[in-house]
Amino acid sequence: MITRFDWDAGNHEKCQKHGVSIAEIEAAFAATPRIAPAIDPAAAEQRFIAIGYGADNRPLFIVFTLRRSGDHQTIRPISARYMHAKEIARYEQTNP
Repeated sequence: MITRFDWDAGNHEKCQKHGVSIAEIEAAFAATPRIAPAIDPAAAEQRFIAIGYGADNRPLFIVFTLRRSGDHQTIRPISARYMHAKEIARYEQTNP
């Protein structure tokens, strides 16, 4: 069970680079986003993508990894951005 998020200066800054706030990212996970494995053979750890809606109801694309911290499983967002119009249309077609 995931009980917390893993934030530090590195991932906080990278996610906000695209104007996405921490609150929006955490709200997207609370709203049960669509999750799939990310294909990145160069990544040192397994990454996933989450597609869902943030706190302001704008569609988000989030890259994240899962980490263990003591007894807790954490979500570590790596990058987040707002989805483009074509991505939104495709997402809404597959998620009526």
